[in-house]
Amino acid sequence: MTILVTGGAGFIGSNLIDQLTLEGHKVICLDNFDTFYERSIKEANIFEFSKSDSVEVLEGDIRDRELLGRIFGGNKIDLVIHLAAKAGVRPSISHPHDYYDVNTIGTLAILEAMKKHSVSKMIFASSSSVYGNHTPIPFSEDAIVDAPISPYAATKRSAELMCHVYCMLHKFDISCLRFFTVYGPRQRPDLAIHKFTKLIYEGKAIPFFGDGDTARDYTYIDDVVAGIINAAKFLKGYNVYNIGESKITSLNELLEILSNEMNKKVIVDRLPFQEGDVQVTCADVSKSKREINYNPSIDMPEGIRRFLIWFYAQY
Repeated sequence: MTILVTGGAGFIGSNLIDQLTLEGHKVICLDNFDTFYERSIKEANIFEFSKSDSVEVLEGDIRDRELLGRIFGGNKIDLVIHLAAKAGVRPSISHPHDYYDVNTIGTLAILEAMKKHSVSKMIFASSSSVYGNHTPIPFSEDAIVDAPISPYAATKRSAELMCHVYCMLHKFDISCLRFFTVYGPRQRPDLAIHKFTKLIYEGKAIPFFGDGDTARDYTYIDDVVAGIINAAKFLKGYNVYNIGESKITSLNELLEILSNEMNKKVIVDRLPFQEGDVQVTCADVSKSKREINYNPSIDMPEGIRRFLIWFYAQY
């Protein structure tokens, strides 16, 4: 099978491609090496598989329709796994145009290229942020998600709806996977666990927004990769699936786990709660378990231990 992975040099994408190559697939990795964080990080992510005969790494933008035409026209693509996006809730508040352009218009460009070249199967990376602050916990895929609280969340919901349109009009098979706070080796340096770990390691203060009661459903990268691959095996029509651990860890609890596992004291710099951040995320994964055999198995303490092994190797 030939699989196009957009955003393939990123945290989730590179871990996914590692597994896809182990399973014998041919992969086209498309990434624009966005300057959101250092290019060298993505180059390190792809170092091993970029030497593989089964992976082609292409640098380019998903909004470049001519480039997409060459990729789709020059390859018999069986499946698109669309991970590329402008990431981050807080930056989306200050740069909403950029987020709309990449996440919404970019997704439309991918869908149009698929239509033109008769590719009908896609996994789309959505986000738990679409649930906002008023969805009953745990979050169910059947919940009404028409009240996003950040431009990032709004772009992800818009892209989900566009995927639905193409399923209805052009008989595509698309599953939108709502990821819940993914962490693990290669995690982006701006995300909480990586950022906090580095600051604790260096003996610096952690920016601590609010009272520490905000909570997340942290999901280990290996479980997410398995969820993506499983979802691809059950593509039929339009579907939405939660990809989470279905367990809540508060900010206070996270810092306690990190402190214990690193055997270091945590210094906090208390700051006001940030606009755009949801208070709590928690996935109902019963539909994912039932329909795509999703089975998250790595709990928070074990996941943190695995992350720290990678972190210490880097630093």
